[in-house]
Amino acid sequence: MSVNIAVNSKRPVNLDLRTIKLPVTAWTSIAHRISGIIMFIAIAFMLWLLDVSLDSESGFEQAQSILQHPLAKLVTWGVLSALLYHLIAGVRHLVMDAGVGEGLESGKRGSQVVIVISVIVIVLLGVWIW
Repeated sequence: MSVNIAVNSKRPVNLDLRTIKLPVTAWTSIAHRISGIIMFIAIAFMLWLLDVSLDSESGFEQAQSILQHPLAKLVTWGVLSALLYHLIAGVRHLVMDAGVGEGLESGKRGSQVVIVISVIVIVLLGVWIW
């Protein structure tokens, strides 16, 4: 029993996602979504740490000692980096909602600006945290 399926020549042949070249706009969009997920997951840890710090003076000292650990500093840097990237990319989306930068070339430039500004701000954040 054979099935005869008409093949559309305009469909992509290579579906290996590792070899598909995504444009910069796609990468910034994917990173924006990932940063949102990171922030959502980190809310639980940050709320727990806030609860511990507000519980008592010893709880505040415990939270302070937790945040002094190098791993905690790395996690804090990662969460704040996700927050800053998400904020910068979100501002870009707001600007695009206002009708600025909706074209193909201006969209690419906007994505490149988001990446450059994010890298600068995230590096400065890392210097401030460490």
